[in-house]
Amino acid sequence: MSNIYILAIITALISFIITPLVKRFAILVNAIDIPKDERRVHKKPVPIMGGLAIYISFVIGAILYNGILTPSQLGIIVGATIIVMGGMIDDIKELSPKYKLLIQIMAAVCLLMSGVKISILTNPFREFYPYLNIGWASIPVTIIWIVGVTNAFNLIDGLDGLAAGIAFIACVTLMIVSIISGRLEAAFLTAVLSGAILGFLPYNFNPASIFMGDTGSQLLGFLLAAISIQCAIKSATAFVIAVPILAFALPIYDTLFAMIRRKASGKPMMQADKGHLHHRLLDMGLSQKQAVIIMYFISAVLGGIAIIAMQMSNQRAYFLLGLTAVITVSAAWKYGIFQHKE
Repeated sequence: MSNIYILAIITALISFIITPLVKRFAILVNAIDIPKDERRVHKKPVPIMGGLAIYISFVIGAILYNGILTPSQLGIIVGATIIVMGGMIDDIKELSPKYKLLIQIMAAVCLLMSGVKISILTNPFREFYPYLNIGWASIPVTIIWIVGVTNAFNLIDGLDGLAAGIAFIACVTLMIVSIISGRLEAAFLTAVLSGAILGFLPYNFNPASIFMGDTGSQLLGFLLAAISIQCAIKSATAFVIAVPILAFALPIYDTLFAMIRRKASGKPMMQADKGHLHHRLLDMGLSQKQAVIIMYFISAVLGGIAIIAMQMSNQRAYFLLGLTAVITVSAAWKYGIFQHKE
């Protein structure tokens, strides 16, 4: 098991070394985020496309782990490559939402073709029939999960180090529950990804010298969604639904609330606004660092709840998931997350 931590450290070092090179490349291809509206909290141009460093480090780490990639690992890497290529184009020349969605679906299809799919769900109501085999429905369910989580991490990437830090916490959560459930392949993949993120974070934390861009935020969402499926394959535990949702709860809920907020105010679903949680925290007078640390703390608490849920019966795990949802929605309502703000 110590090999997991060694691999994470090696991947972190690779990412730390590669990131400055990626920064130079971003400047060379003019992948630079220029603050041009009030939603952006940075005041000067910053290179983007930092997710490329995470991608390269992850691929190297995955190869170091296994040497020869399994079909599922190959599917994950091919899908990630599609996401990164689309993200790089978007970071240089902004893509329309429909093209982003098409790219994400293509990446999800790569996973399906390699056998990475949500084929069973846990049944919290039947003790003697814990499985729900969803058959052909596994195709749309898997695509919705991959696309949904990918976009959730993309939308939460609004402050220095925010998406990367939350993704790191989610990685650690998945790694712990993977070890508990004996899924060593998923544990190694989460260790590799957590190392890649950790090596990038020193450059991305406030004040950031490079942003991960759509290249990185979409990559993190895609990889976490894919690895969470690997964690849950043939599992009769709450991992199939409850644990991943809890591990990714902050970006998932923030995205759902944004969709509800925009729909209720008659705005297009994909139109950006300043109603996200990190915007609300800044409006309360907190600094970027303070807002990010608070959101790290929330993610860590939710990750801890996910680990607890992993060791519960299905019924109790789903009750915990429902209770968390009620508390989250109540807090969002109290602090005006559902109110539209340009």
